[in-house]
Order: sequence, then structure tokens, then C-alpha cells
Amino acid sequence: MAKESMKARERKRAKMVEKFAAKRAALKKAGEWDKLQQLPANSSRVRKHNRCGISGRPKGYIRLFGISRNMFRQMALEGKIPGVTKSSW
Repeated sequence: MAKESMKARERKRAKMVEKFAAKRAALKKAGEWDKLQQLPANSSRVRKHNRCGISGRPKGYIRLFGISRNMFRQMALEGKIPGVTKSSW
């Protein structure tokens, strides 16, 4: 499990990205690079990192489900993810 502070930091970044998205897009389109640099660094989309919605794990993230590979496997084996079955041939 990730530390609560790391999860909170990512949530804060996500909020900031959402808040400044329109402003950043407008400044980029206008070519106002100096004003763009004045915005907070965490308002940039590339600063946000995908994390597992359950454990907060930053690596092994599956975008389709929004969870890490470990949580995906655990939930799939327990039958908690509809439509996902273990493959066999």
C-alpha cells in the first residue's frame, strides 16, 4: 500500500490539472510561453502519475480498470470484475 501522503499528493495534482486545463490550453494556443511558465508546475498534465484506485501502487497500472496488476489479478480470481475470466487452452 502506498503512503496516504502520496495518494493525497496525486489527488491534489489531479485537481490542479483539471482546474488549469482550459487556461493552459488557451495560453499554449496564443503562444504566451512566459505566462504559461507562471502557472504552477503541478498544473501540467505530465506531472500527474496514474495510481491504483485501491492500493495506490504507481507501477503496473491498468488504464482500462484503473487498478494495478496485483489488484486486478486478485479481484479477477475472486470474480469481482464482470466479464473477466481466467484463460485456459
